[in-house]
Amino acid sequence: MSVIVITGGSRGIGASAAEHVARRGMGVILTYNTHPDAAEGVVQRIEQAGGKAVALKLDVANVASFEAFRKTVVTVLQDTWGTSSLSGLVNNAGYGLFSPLELVSEAQFDGLFNVHLKGPFFLTQALLPLLEEHASIVNLTSATTRVATAGVAPYAAFKGGLEVLTRYMAKEFGERRIRANAVSPGAIRTELGGGLNDEFEALLAGQTALGRVGEPEDVARVISMLLSQEGAWINAQSIEVAGGYII
Repeated sequence: MSVIVITGGSRGIGASAAEHVARRGMGVILTYNTHPDAAEGVVQRIEQAGGKAVALKLDVANVASFEAFRKTVVTVLQDTWGTSSLSGLVNNAGYGLFSPLELVSEAQFDGLFNVHLKGPFFLTQALLPLLEEHASIVNLTSATTRVATAGVAPYAAFKGGLEVLTRYMAKEFGERRIRANAVSPGAIRTELGGGLNDEFEALLAGQTALGRVGEPEDVARVISMLLSQEGAWINAQSIEVAGGYII
């Protein structure tokens, strides 16, 4: 049985990815930090559709908690699916901050760093012993690493670091036939950074070749493909899922 860990799985892209992965017959361990009810809602939708999922609390900014989380994952894998290994990891958890460089505080900088780069680095390290041969790692980055957007410098910088880290994961984990790829969303209708108002959405749609902002499902389909055998020969890539944003 293939089982995938998806961080930040209670809402947005993570929730949609969890549901798409489950539709492909994989088990899902989704994490949440501050929205347990939303996470349980995702679990219920998956189970109502015939899948199996478990929601676990995890603060990806708290590296000290990762060893205990790994032990919990081991228990859940055995008790729920009768297995001892993972088939994939999706480093998705994140949040946005919109502020010009001169106003970003050290605390804000550190918060973004911990969630978007340090957390994925050490969570992958912690779960690596559980990843089976031919497993797949998917890191969520951002189109802001390609297009400079005023007000998101720390967020974009750390997403850029995660994109580079993805290639190093692919290089170093290749001996175990573990693949690593980055998925880079453009403007997506989620709650990240407070969501989109009508005016901002119209602006972003006008900057996108396909004439609209993306939906979480647009990104989730690509994530689930990379976790499946359909993506078995895709490795060390950064795939932008943005509908042609600022091209």
